[in-house]
Amino acid sequence: MQKKFENLRSSLAPAGHIQRIDVPSNGLIRSSLGSAAAALVILCLFWLPAEYGIDPTGLGGVMGLTTMGEIKQQLYAEAAAEDAALAMAAALPATARAVPVPSGPSAREAVTTLTPPLAEIAPPVWRDEVSYTLAPTEGIEVKLAMVEGATATFEWTANGAVLNYDTHGDGSGNKIRYDQGRGIPGQEGTLTAAFSGNHGWFWRNRTNKPVVVTLRTRGNYRELRLPAPY
Repeated sequence: MQKKFENLRSSLAPAGHIQRIDVPSNGLIRSSLGSAAAALVILCLFWLPAEYGIDPTGLGGVMGLTTMGEIKQQLYAEAAAEDAALAMAAALPATARAVPVPSGPSAREAVTTLTPPLAEIAPPVWRDEVSYTLAPTEGIEVKLAMVEGATATFEWTANGAVLNYDTHGDGSGNKIRYDQGRGIPGQEGTLTAAFSGNHGWFWRNRTNKPVVVTLRTRGNYRELRLPAPY
């Protein structure tokens, strides 16, 4: 018994001694390579598509991550552009320009000089102005009686809404279409009669709410004909 105890004691390490455990180097290499491969997979499958919109595998688009990344990049670009604009605006020096104020007799001359431009921007005087309310899908036609070569100035508006329109003319067996459009809020210009007859506009409301159309005209025409509803 004593001999067995001595053999056991001799096999144990001396007190205060730390034994070294050798780990095979191949295991460390495999562990490192596995971690690197896992990180690369996460980078390609998730991080690049979600952060930058870059999808090397194509799975990011399937999972919706690519769209998320593209939105992020767009927001980053917009924020950077806004910051640059604010910085540029802040860097511009504020300037003030002194404007001489006339006094005495010259003051009256200055007022006289300013009068013609103010008169030029006065609102135009219209010969006729009419307004009609069109229910959804309802149409209406308004025409001017004109001779060949006559010109009328016009302006029409849907008053905040939109209308489909057709500008055309007819008379003496002749027909012509000048212009047409869809979903238009208004128009202004001149209309020159290609031949003697009736020339004007047809509007139709294709929205789901009533629309008020207002027409203003002036120029060389005999009369504004009463509208024909459709």
